[in-house]
Amino acid sequence: MAEAAGVFEDGVFRKGDVRLSDRAGNKILPIGNDRFASVAETSVFIDKTMLIADVLDKGPAVTLFCRPRRFGKSLNLSMLQRFFEIPVGVDEGKSYADLFEGLAIWDARDGHYRAHQGAYPVVRFTLNNLKSVSYPDFISWFSDAVAEECNRHDYLLESDRLSEFDKDAFGQLASGRAEIGQLGRSLLRLTILLQQHYGQSVVVLIDEYDAPVMAAHESGCYDEVVSFLKRWLTGALKSNDALAFAVLTGVQRISKESIFSDLNNLQVDTPLNVASDERFGFTQAEVEALAEYVGSASSVSQAREWYDGYRFGDVDVYNPWSVLNYFGNGCAPDVYWGNTSSNSVLGGLVSGADDKMLKRLYVLAEPDGAVRAPLDTRVVFSDLAVAPQAVWSMLYLAGYLTTDDTALPGDVDRLRPLRIPNREVAKLYASEITGRFAQVAGGRDALDDLHRALVSGDAVAFAEELESVLLNCASFHDLVSENSYHMLMMGLLFNVPGYSAPVSNREAGRGRFDVQLTPADPARNPLITFELKHAEQPTDLELAARQALAQIDERAYDAAAGAAGSIRYGIAFAGKSAAVACEVV
Repeated sequence: MAEAAGVFEDGVFRKGDVRLSDRAGNKILPIGNDRFASVAETSVFIDKTMLIADVLDKGPAVTLFCRPRRFGKSLNLSMLQRFFEIPVGVDEGKSYADLFEGLAIWDARDGHYRAHQGAYPVVRFTLNNLKSVSYPDFISWFSDAVAEECNRHDYLLESDRLSEFDKDAFGQLASGRAEIGQLGRSLLRLTILLQQHYGQSVVVLIDEYDAPVMAAHESGCYDEVVSFLKRWLTGALKSNDALAFAVLTGVQRISKESIFSDLNNLQVDTPLNVASDERFGFTQAEVEALAEYVGSASSVSQAREWYDGYRFGDVDVYNPWSVLNYFGNGCAPDVYWGNTSSNSVLGGLVSGADDKMLKRLYVLAEPDGAVRAPLDTRVVFSDLAVAPQAVWSMLYLAGYLTTDDTALPGDVDRLRPLRIPNREVAKLYASEITGRFAQVAGGRDALDDLHRALVSGDAVAFAEELESVLLNCASFHDLVSENSYHMLMMGLLFNVPGYSAPVSNREAGRGRFDVQLTPADPARNPLITFELKHAEQPTDLELAARQALAQIDERAYDAAAGAAGSIRYGIAFAGKSAAVACEVV
């Protein structure tokens, strides 16, 4: 039985339980627009308004939502602001209720949540731009951010409910003249002043709270920034009678650094939790509804291969940024998410990986590859030096890994199978690995030359390029065992045109090959199999290479070759020397 088509009525497209609003009716996708009012008025909005119910149902809590970048955190926070805030400034007297009519929150519990629309004073900070290179820079930029938010509430200077002392203190914050102690209390003071003016408790919304901390870690002012943010947040979010509730967003959960150590009302929601698992990222049903609405229903399977694969709580989700770009660019698959900002977490891991870590990275890059590791979402940057396993938690929270095992999210000792979510992220891994080994090879041109010789079966040219790598780029002290050479070869074989990522130590024929490259089209490109040997002396290399080549044939490692046949390489290493034996079959 065919699934019923969606229905568009009064600016809302409904398909099953999914709702998309498009008030303008132009089917414009909100790529790069995280301002809810603008999105709701001009573009397609995938209904995530039940996040509002999640927040209200928690009561007077402080909730931290940790999700990867570009997963809708800023748009959701803007949505919360437009739902809760009593309009101020140029919006004074305006109602945003019409933007929510027809969406899930408006109808939920027979309209129960409507009473909260436009009912609260709101303090909103976005800390994403506070990426300082020094602590004085951070304080200067922070002072500007405080002044900007205070000026949004400049009507307080005329309030007959505030004392002259309060107005003077507020004026110093608004003018950017506040001392550091005043800045540290600015969030608390602003909530108190707003509560006095309105006679109504205040909602606090803070976006990308961890951005200045991550930047400070890189620039060397980590302890100072963390200490300041702890004072700023704790003062306002703990035992503050002026606070109704607060919502913070970020990528990493930085709790053990003690930013939140004194907050007994903090509730943390990471991708392991189920409470709001559908509110960030797009579900399968939402992608299908969006595809139907924009006329691209036939492209859902391709979108799924490239951008699905994340597991948040009990729900499988797509990367929303990539999905919007995919449909917005004529359903052309590409690495959209990886181009949005620095991939420093992944890049740092790849560039600094030893043989043990490289082996796990290579396993991840294989089809259906996974590593088992514990996840402690209470990330501590300083832990990376003494506890390298903490990197798995950082990669998980940053969106480079996911797991289907989301049970017992607080169990930091539970070994969970971690995997790369989808084809898009797999390409990011391959790109970072290729970048590292292009340097090892002497540049991308040299690596390309090695790849061309490899796929053509030109053993002489391939041997020359490999010798160049060993002589000029690889450290003699790093190449001490067959495993070291194995890791080197694996790294050099990523992103060979026409081939998938290299696969290592898999059963085939009558044994286990060392490395194999599988062609995307077996009818056009040959299967390439490598057997590697480590010789004690350079004089033994030629014999060892021929023996390695013979082993591929004897054990039928390439029995699965397609119509294009196979290429076999026996390679022997000793110190910075190598011998290559090749056979095209």
